Amino acid sequence: MTIYGYARVSTQQQELEIQLQALEQEGATVIYQEKFTGTKTDRPELNKLLERLQDGDMLIVTKLDRLARNTKEGIELVEKLFAKNIKVRVLNIGLLENTSMGRFFLQTLLAVAEMERNTIIERTQEGKMIARQNVDYREGRKKVYSKKQLDHAIGLLETNSYNQVADLTGISKSTLIREVKKRRVVKLIMEV
Repeated sequence: MTIYGYARVSTQQQELEIQLQALEQEGATVIYQEKFTGTKTDRPELNKLLERLQDGDMLIVTKLDRLARNTKEGIELVEKLFAKNIKVRVLNIGLLENTSMGRFFLQTLLAVAEMERNTIIERTQEGKMIARQNVDYREGRKKVYSKKQLDHAIGLLETNSYNQVADLTGISKSTLIREVKKRRVVKLIMEV
Protein backbone atom coordinates (compact mmCIF):
# COMPACT_ATOMS: atom_id res chain seq x y z
CA MET A 1 0.00 0.00 0.00
CA THR A 2 1.31 3.43 -0.97
CA ILE A 3 0.16 6.51 0.91
CA TYR A 4 -0.33 9.45 -1.43
CA GLY A 5 -0.97 13.05 -0.52
CA TYR A 6 -2.59 15.79 -2.54
CA ALA A 7 -2.14 19.49 -1.76
CA ARG A 8 -3.75 22.33 -3.68
CA VAL A 9 -4.19 26.07 -3.37
CA SER A 10 -6.29 28.19 -5.69
CA THR A 11 -3.88 30.95 -6.68
CA GLN A 12 -0.18 31.40 -7.37
CA GLN A 13 0.07 33.80 -4.40
CA GLN A 14 -1.04 31.17 -1.87
CA GLU A 15 1.45 28.80 -0.26
CA LEU A 16 1.32 25.00 -0.04
CA GLU A 17 3.82 24.59 2.80
CA ILE A 18 1.33 24.01 5.65
CA GLN A 19 -0.54 21.34 3.66
CA LEU A 20 2.71 19.63 2.60
CA GLN A 21 3.97 19.47 6.19
CA ALA A 22 0.67 18.03 7.43
CA LEU A 23 0.62 15.39 4.68
CA GLU A 24 4.21 14.36 5.41
CA GLN A 25 3.50 14.12 9.16
CA GLU A 26 0.58 11.79 8.41
CA GLY A 27 2.79 9.44 6.42
CA ALA A 28 2.24 10.48 2.80
CA THR A 29 5.29 9.22 0.90
CA VAL A 30 4.30 10.56 -2.52
CA ILE A 31 2.71 14.02 -2.63
CA TYR A 32 1.17 15.69 -5.65
CA GLN A 33 0.78 19.44 -5.40
CA GLU A 34 -0.53 22.25 -7.55
CA LYS A 35 -1.59 25.86 -7.58
CA PHE A 36 -4.77 25.59 -9.56
CA THR A 37 -8.31 26.78 -8.98
CA GLY A 38 -10.71 24.25 -7.54
CA THR A 39 -13.49 25.52 -9.79
CA LYS A 40 -11.89 23.74 -12.74
CA THR A 41 -12.38 19.99 -12.95
CA ASP A 42 -9.33 19.45 -15.15
CA ARG A 43 -6.49 19.83 -12.65
CA PRO A 44 -3.30 18.36 -14.16
CA GLU A 45 -1.60 17.08 -10.99
CA LEU A 46 -4.79 15.64 -9.54
CA ASN A 47 -5.39 13.82 -12.83
CA LYS A 48 -1.87 12.33 -12.71
CA LEU A 49 -2.45 11.22 -9.12
CA LEU A 50 -5.81 9.61 -9.92
CA GLU A 51 -4.20 7.62 -12.74
CA ARG A 52 -1.44 6.41 -10.44
CA LEU A 53 -3.60 5.26 -7.49
CA GLN A 54 -4.03 1.50 -7.27
CA ASP A 55 -6.14 -0.98 -5.32
CA GLY A 56 -5.38 -0.72 -1.61
CA ASP A 57 -3.59 2.66 -1.73
CA MET A 58 -4.54 5.55 0.52
CA LEU A 59 -5.08 9.17 -0.48
CA ILE A 60 -4.67 11.86 2.17
CA VAL A 61 -5.83 15.48 1.83
CA THR A 62 -5.91 18.16 4.50
CA LYS A 63 -9.49 19.20 3.71
CA LEU A 64 -12.16 17.84 1.44
CA ASP A 65 -12.38 21.05 -0.58
CA ARG A 66 -8.80 20.47 -1.77
CA LEU A 67 -10.20 17.60 -3.88
CA ALA A 68 -13.46 19.18 -5.01
CA ARG A 69 -15.34 22.44 -4.69
CA ASN A 70 -18.84 21.19 -5.35
CA THR A 71 -20.87 18.34 -3.96
CA LYS A 72 -21.48 16.53 -7.25
CA GLU A 73 -17.81 16.46 -8.30
CA GLY A 74 -16.65 15.49 -4.82
CA ILE A 75 -19.06 12.61 -4.47
CA GLU A 76 -18.24 11.31 -7.95
CA LEU A 77 -14.52 11.51 -7.27
CA VAL A 78 -14.62 9.79 -3.89
CA GLU A 79 -17.01 7.11 -5.20
CA LYS A 80 -14.55 6.37 -8.04
CA LEU A 81 -11.80 6.01 -5.44
CA PHE A 82 -14.00 3.72 -3.32
CA ALA A 83 -14.72 1.60 -6.42
CA LYS A 84 -10.95 1.15 -6.89
CA ASN A 85 -10.64 0.13 -3.21
CA ILE A 86 -8.69 3.28 -2.35
CA LYS A 87 -8.95 4.64 1.17
CA VAL A 88 -9.58 8.37 1.47
CA ARG A 89 -8.39 10.18 4.58
CA VAL A 90 -9.26 13.81 5.18
CA LEU A 91 -7.14 15.21 8.01
CA ASN A 92 -9.75 17.50 9.52
CA ILE A 93 -12.42 14.73 9.35
CA GLY A 94 -10.85 11.30 9.41
CA LEU A 95 -11.10 8.23 7.23
CA LEU A 96 -13.99 8.22 4.75
CA GLU A 97 -15.36 4.75 4.36
CA ASN A 98 -17.33 3.09 1.60
CA THR A 99 -20.39 2.54 3.77
CA SER A 100 -23.86 4.09 3.81
CA MET A 101 -22.90 6.26 6.76
CA GLY A 102 -19.57 7.16 5.17
CA ARG A 103 -21.26 8.27 1.93
CA PHE A 104 -23.88 10.27 3.89
CA PHE A 105 -21.12 11.97 5.85
CA LEU A 106 -19.27 12.74 2.62
CA GLN A 107 -22.35 14.28 0.95
CA THR A 108 -23.06 16.43 4.00
CA LEU A 109 -19.50 17.72 4.24
CA LEU A 110 -19.26 18.52 0.55
CA ALA A 111 -22.61 20.33 0.61
CA VAL A 112 -21.39 22.49 3.50
CA ALA A 113 -18.08 23.23 1.70
CA GLU A 114 -19.96 24.22 -1.46
CA MET A 115 -22.31 26.46 0.53
CA GLU A 116 -19.34 28.18 2.19
CA ARG A 117 -17.69 28.77 -1.17
CA ASN A 118 -20.90 30.18 -2.67
CA THR A 119 -21.35 32.46 0.34
CA ILE A 120 -17.82 33.83 -0.12
CA ILE A 121 -18.54 34.48 -3.82
CA GLU A 122 -21.81 36.23 -2.97
CA ARG A 123 -20.10 38.42 -0.35
CA THR A 124 -17.35 39.32 -2.81
CA GLN A 125 -19.89 40.29 -5.46
CA GLU A 126 -21.87 42.36 -2.92
CA GLY A 127 -18.67 44.12 -1.87
CA LYS A 128 -17.88 44.95 -5.50
CA MET A 129 -21.40 46.31 -6.06
CA ILE A 130 -21.04 48.58 -3.03
CA ALA A 131 -17.55 49.68 -4.11
CA ARG A 132 -18.80 50.52 -7.63
CA GLN A 133 -21.19 53.08 -6.12
CA ASN A 134 -18.16 55.13 -5.08
CA VAL A 135 -17.23 57.55 -7.90
CA ASP A 136 -13.52 57.02 -7.21
CA TYR A 137 -13.75 53.23 -7.56
CA ARG A 138 -11.61 51.73 -10.31
CA GLU A 139 -11.79 48.01 -11.01
CA GLY A 140 -8.56 46.18 -11.64
CA ARG A 141 -5.04 46.93 -10.54
CA LYS A 142 -4.21 50.29 -9.03
CA LYS A 143 -2.20 52.59 -11.23
CA VAL A 144 1.51 52.31 -10.61
CA TYR A 145 2.36 55.81 -11.86
CA SER A 146 0.59 59.06 -11.09
CA LYS A 147 -0.61 61.45 -13.78
CA LYS A 148 2.17 63.83 -12.77
CA GLN A 149 4.84 61.11 -13.29
CA LEU A 150 3.42 60.16 -16.67
CA ASP A 151 3.13 63.81 -17.78
CA HIS A 152 6.80 64.33 -16.85
CA ALA A 153 7.87 61.19 -18.75
CA ILE A 154 5.83 62.12 -21.84
CA GLY A 155 7.41 65.59 -21.74
CA LEU A 156 10.87 64.02 -21.70
CA LEU A 157 10.01 62.13 -24.89
CA GLU A 158 10.19 65.41 -26.80
CA THR A 159 13.99 65.38 -26.50
CA ASN A 160 14.77 61.75 -25.56
CA SER A 161 14.13 58.28 -26.92
CA TYR A 162 11.75 55.82 -25.26
CA ASN A 163 14.70 53.85 -23.91
CA GLN A 164 16.33 56.97 -22.47
CA VAL A 165 13.10 58.08 -20.78
CA ALA A 166 12.60 54.56 -19.39
CA ASP A 167 16.11 54.70 -17.91
CA LEU A 168 15.57 58.20 -16.49
CA THR A 169 12.11 57.61 -14.97
CA GLY A 170 11.95 53.88 -14.27
CA ILE A 171 8.75 53.70 -16.33
CA SER A 172 8.97 50.84 -18.82
CA LYS A 173 9.12 51.50 -22.55
CA SER A 174 5.88 49.53 -23.09
CA THR A 175 4.06 51.64 -20.49
CA LEU A 176 5.31 54.82 -22.15
CA ILE A 177 4.20 53.63 -25.61
CA ARG A 178 0.79 52.63 -24.26
CA GLU A 179 0.34 56.01 -22.55
CA VAL A 180 1.34 57.93 -25.71
CA LYS A 181 -1.17 55.91 -27.78
CA LYS A 182 -3.91 56.44 -25.19
CA ARG A 183 -3.29 60.20 -25.18
CA ARG A 184 -3.39 60.32 -28.99
CA VAL A 185 -6.77 58.55 -29.00
CA VAL A 186 -8.14 60.93 -26.36
CA LYS A 187 -6.85 63.89 -28.39
CA LEU A 188 -8.52 62.58 -31.57
CA ILE A 189 -11.81 62.09 -29.76
CA MET A 190 -11.66 65.61 -28.34
CA GLU A 191 -11.06 67.03 -31.81
CA VAL A 192 -14.12 65.30 -33.26
